This record gives sequence, structure tokens and C-alpha cells, in this order.
Amino acid sequence: MAKNVPARRVGVPERLAERLTRAVIDLASEVPDTSEHKSRGPHHRARAIASSAANRAALAAGTLALPPGPIGWLTIVPELAAIWRIQRQMVADIAGAFGVSAELTQSRMLYCLFRHAAAQAVRDVAVQVGARLLIQDVPLRVIEKLAAKIGVSVSKRLVGRGIARWLPVIGALGVGAYAYYDTGQVARTAIDLFGADAASKARESTRRS
Repeated sequence: MAKNVPARRVGVPERLAERLTRAVIDLASEVPDTSEHKSRGPHHRARAIASSAANRAALAAGTLALPPGPIGWLTIVPELAAIWRIQRQMVADIAGAFGVSAELTQSRMLYCLFRHAAAQAVRDVAVQVGARLLIQDVPLRVIEKLAAKIGVSVSKRLVGRGIARWLPVIGALGVGAYAYYDTGQVARTAIDLFGADAASKARESTRRS
């Protein structure tokens, strides 16, 4: 086998999927606090939060992707865990900007983080009721099953992306750019979801008054 080709490119690396599953479970185990308060211009504030988070995610991903060869391949899970933590805080902050932090559950966090990357895995927690999307709260055992599905789905994508670890600097720039884009997709999902929540709360408040 050629030295410049990773040995585990073929198929879905089972160990990688398991490590990603554990990382997702750890990610879902806590919904972080936020210092963000309800903003008078929540969409503008949410975009600012998203931009800052995307820059941090790109920097973290690009730095971890710098080591070439097998060492770089081993940084995949730590890289994703670092990006997901940044995105998790970003989701919490966006919820705060819209004034709906109390509605941010584990299920909603997973939906925001993985709606764009593992849609099949999270579709069962989302229910369309009229024009509004409702995210169901689910027990821990269901969260664990969701995490396993997400782990497999993400690992399949990473098999293709893993070759970037064998291209120093160029690969790091590509990985950083992807992390920036990925964080933007998470932010878009969060803004759509929490924006709808905030609008629904405002309508309910108007009816009561």
C-alpha cells in the first residue's frame, strides 16, 4: 500500500463512528448557559453571534488539521468535538438573543447542530404542525440512539474528507473553510427555529392581552 494513502479510507470506520457517537452523547448531555439577553433586533444579533462562532470554528479546525499523515487523521474527532462545542454555545447564545433560552432542550440542541449534516438521524424528533416546526423532547435512550445514527452519518462523510489530513496547509485551509460553512448552517437552523418560537410567543402574548 502506498505510503501517502490512509489505510482506513475504504468503508465506514467502525471505531470512528463509535468515537463520534460518544462525542455526540457528551455534547447533548449539557445545554450551556448563555449571557445573551433578549435583543431588540434578534436576527441582527444572531448573525453577529454566528459570524464570531464561525471564525472561531474555522480557526480551531484549521489548527487541528495542520499535522500531516496519520497524526492528522487522529485529530478528526478532537477537531469535531471542538467545533461542536463552539456551535453548541452559539446555539445557546442565539436562543438567548431571541428570548427563548427556556425552550432550548437536548433534542432542540441536537436538531440545530445536525439538521443540515445528518437530517435522517434527527427527523424523528421534528413534527410539522401547520406552519410551525415542533421539536419533541425525548428520553435519554432515544438521545443515545440519535447519537449513534449521527455518529454513523458523520463518519461516512469524514471518510471522504479525511484525505485532507494528508495535504498539509492546503488541507488545513480547506478544513477551516468547511468548519466556517458548517457553523453557518447550524446558525441558520437555529435562527429559523428560534425566530419561529419568538414569533409564536409574541402572538400568544398579544392574544392574552
